[in-house]
Amino acid sequence: MCGIVGAVSTRNIVPILVQGLQRLEYRGYDSCGVAVHTGGLQRARSTSRVAELAAQVAETQLEGTTGIAHTRWATHGAPAVHNAHPHFSHGPGADAATRPGRVALVHNGIIENHDELRATLKAKGYVFQSQTDTEVIAHLIDSLYDGDIFEAVQSALGHLQGAYAIAVFCKDEPQRLIGARAGSPLILGVGKDGQEQFLASDAMALAGVTDQIVYLDEGDMVDVQLGKYWLVDKSRKAVPTAQRPVRTVQAHSGAAELGPYRHYMQKEIFEQPRAIGDTLAGVEGIVPALFDGSACRAADVFKDIDSVLILACGTSYYSGCTAKYWLESIAGIPTQVEVASEYRYRDSVPNPRSLVVTITQSGETADTLAALRHAQSLGMTHTLTVCNVATSAMVRECELAYITRAGIEIGVASTKAFTAQLAGLFLLTLALAKGRGRLTAEAEEKHLKAMRHLPSALQAVLALEPQIIAWSEDFAKMENALFLGRGLHYPIALEGALKLKEISYIHAEAYPAGELKHGPLALVTSAMPVVTVAPNDTLLEKLKSNMHEVRARGGVLYVLADADTRIESGEGVNVIRMPEHYGPLSPLLHVVPLQLLAYHTACARGTDVDKPRNLAKSVTVE
Repeated sequence: MCGIVGAVSTRNIVPILVQGLQRLEYRGYDSCGVAVHTGGLQRARSTSRVAELAAQVAETQLEGTTGIAHTRWATHGAPAVHNAHPHFSHGPGADAATRPGRVALVHNGIIENHDELRATLKAKGYVFQSQTDTEVIAHLIDSLYDGDIFEAVQSALGHLQGAYAIAVFCKDEPQRLIGARAGSPLILGVGKDGQEQFLASDAMALAGVTDQIVYLDEGDMVDVQLGKYWLVDKSRKAVPTAQRPVRTVQAHSGAAELGPYRHYMQKEIFEQPRAIGDTLAGVEGIVPALFDGSACRAADVFKDIDSVLILACGTSYYSGCTAKYWLESIAGIPTQVEVASEYRYRDSVPNPRSLVVTITQSGETADTLAALRHAQSLGMTHTLTVCNVATSAMVRECELAYITRAGIEIGVASTKAFTAQLAGLFLLTLALAKGRGRLTAEAEEKHLKAMRHLPSALQAVLALEPQIIAWSEDFAKMENALFLGRGLHYPIALEGALKLKEISYIHAEAYPAGELKHGPLALVTSAMPVVTVAPNDTLLEKLKSNMHEVRARGGVLYVLADADTRIESGEGVNVIRMPEHYGPLSPLLHVVPLQLLAYHTACARGTDVDKPRNLAKSVTVE
């Protein structure tokens, strides 16, 4: 979602700001802009890609040594140039509508009380040129400014309700930049010899510029100037350097090369064998230490828990739903899975002995972070995250962690991060099972052997791509699809339906196959393809009965079947045979053809695969 880059330097920082935005494009956005201090305030904004903004900047020769830049994902106000960041204050005064004020600002997050603040500021003569909640902050800071931009921002924050990460500079104070965060991520980058400083929402934005990063905590403010910076915490007390140390972070140094692939999503689907191999690297045995946090031993926590509560959103939620089957059947531990955005707003029954497990690719998902904090406020202090970013807020706020090593995922629709999450959650299952005396040495070795074989098994599944392309030609003509699975594979059907709707814009739903006759069967016609995940497990015969129900109503089946299921292709039945049956780890294999089906269907329909409309990669607002 929205990205921030800011800089104070002795050199022209516009190229750095634009390059930073290019590195944040993977997050998803619908407009972008850059503003610099040129003695006054100047900016360029676009509702196209960052490349168009770069051309605009070059044409106007925009330059400056202090500036901010932003990619916006629309929440308040349509994707339009007047709603794009950065925003300037305007007013009060007779020429306020045409004369930029003294404050420039970019913002990630949502200000919940913007309507009330807007009315108050309008009454003071401030002129609004956008429908955004962000412009309210710029005017509010301007209205409180009395010669010190840090004090004005600090005072303004006391009036805001909601979530924000902001970067602000003032026309009257060149080479000074203020940052603040509450509910949205923000980092400080320390430049060479400390002579230039940076702000960003993501260390990747500063890759190649600096690898010296300070992570701001919730509620922090930072005053960034040439050659120095200083921090205050949420109580506005100065923060010693030891509490916010400078860390060396090797961020991705540029946009990934596509190589032989058409899109990043396709590349990332084919990177899954490597991603799983890297995620499992170094796992020689099942021990609690795999999940140790920076200051907490997993062995101590695991002894004190009697249940698991999983909190996640979107694709990560479906990985949690899959893990519930593993945790209850293999580890024998009661498990709940909650949609993070719903959990925090309902009355629940907290269990202090529950292990709260958050799942997130970015580690900055706003709803999941908020749900974690809500669980902690209810007295559930045993927390563990399965996350792909070791330096994220989620990792810092949880006692324990398992860091997946899927690598950067640029395509908005998650693929390799999902399968890496499943691998991490299966390890957690085995660790809890072993601690509860439910995993024999023989079973442990069997599971470890299967996990080590996963990269090879995934390669064999990827070889099915030509057959899936043939399926996609049929799906590209459809506007609806139904996905079916049973037991452990029902969440995989959910994930397959999500992928298809995300990138091809085909309406897709998933159901437990046994629920067909309780409603969805009414939708089945020859125009409603039915994708069925059919591993050779204990529910296979039940699933075959459900498939007969579809065929009896003229439905057309597309079946992912294990080799020994005795399901044959025929009229209205299209079968792709999986290379091998994989027992409890089967979901990691069966999801890959569904990813490829969504991808090739989207290609056939000509959609923007890597940047689907209305969606963002890292969802940092509620």
